[in-house]
Amino acid sequence: MLNIISRQQRTTQSKKEIMSIPRYQEILTDPSYAGQFVLMTNPHIGNTGVNFDDEESRQCFLAGLVIRSLSISTSNWRCTQTLGDYLAERNIMGIYDVDTRAITRRLRQDGSLIGVLSTDESKTDEELIKTSRTWNIVGVDLISGVSCKAPYEWVDRTNSEWGFNVNGRNEESFHVVAYDFGIKQNILRRLASYGCKITVVPSTWPASETLKMKPDGVLFSNGPGDPSAVPYAVETVKEIIGKVPVFGICMGHQLLGQALGGKTFKMKFGHHGGNHPVRNLRNGRVEISAQNHNYAVDPESLPEGTEVTHVNLNDGSCAGLAFSQLKLMSLQYHPEASPGPHDSDPVFGEFMQLMKLEKKKA
Repeated sequence: MLNIISRQQRTTQSKKEIMSIPRYQEILTDPSYAGQFVLMTNPHIGNTGVNFDDEESRQCFLAGLVIRSLSISTSNWRCTQTLGDYLAERNIMGIYDVDTRAITRRLRQDGSLIGVLSTDESKTDEELIKTSRTWNIVGVDLISGVSCKAPYEWVDRTNSEWGFNVNGRNEESFHVVAYDFGIKQNILRRLASYGCKITVVPSTWPASETLKMKPDGVLFSNGPGDPSAVPYAVETVKEIIGKVPVFGICMGHQLLGQALGGKTFKMKFGHHGGNHPVRNLRNGRVEISAQNHNYAVDPESLPEGTEVTHVNLNDGSCAGLAFSQLKLMSLQYHPEASPGPHDSDPVFGEFMQLMKLEKKKA
């Protein structure tokens, strides 16, 4: 007997792509998981409960959570709510008593798959399978559903793990416009820890309006889905690059790749979790990184002048780009990872230097 975590109506059903991921607190509120189920490989989930200081966005965006064993109690001094109650309040479907190891082996063999969660017991297996076959993540604009609706000045109102880190704070402050394609709070916290003033704008915000703000730099954030499904975002990126220093993270990296004339493609598994080795080709340093993406940039399709700065050591895929003449830099993974790893954190300092050099020219 499978157990449903969420208290949804019995007719509720959902069909999404399933992936294998290692932790839950930040995942629940990471907009990059929009439109997807998350399968936990750790068998025991929920023992630390949920605390709101670790939220990565304003709400839960993932479609469902699949786990082996749901903890019957919590034991963490920061806990404010149990995992089950947290999901139920937000109408997020979850299921436990599932053989997650068997599903993981299937995912390792076949790649990301389409799955269905349903609380309607009148549905037959055949009907649910038919439902799953009508859904596809490729070509779907998931960014518009997670982006903010209007610009705002960002102020950190939580107890940040970065709050103690003032070593990187600049003597001068920079104004950064951050495009919200599904931005994580810790990206904003990290920029703020360097003294940046941050204006967050929607994914559809015109490039002309951004340039009117005369920012010192522009950040293109992480986000869910297929970069080819958001041509409006690619056009915005095209209009901005070369005019001010820009930094792309995850989806932002992919959009920069397309804006430069390159191509992106859907990976078999994608990269998810916190233990991916990446080599920085500029200094030879290997970083352990946190990643969460299903698409990648084809480095062979990039124009002359583009530098591949980082490579994923598991599969050789492109993990970072730079184009010095266009004042451009990007990473495919998450340098702001919370709770970690923090190997890639120095890239924020590099972005500060890029803006500092441009400011000196003005």
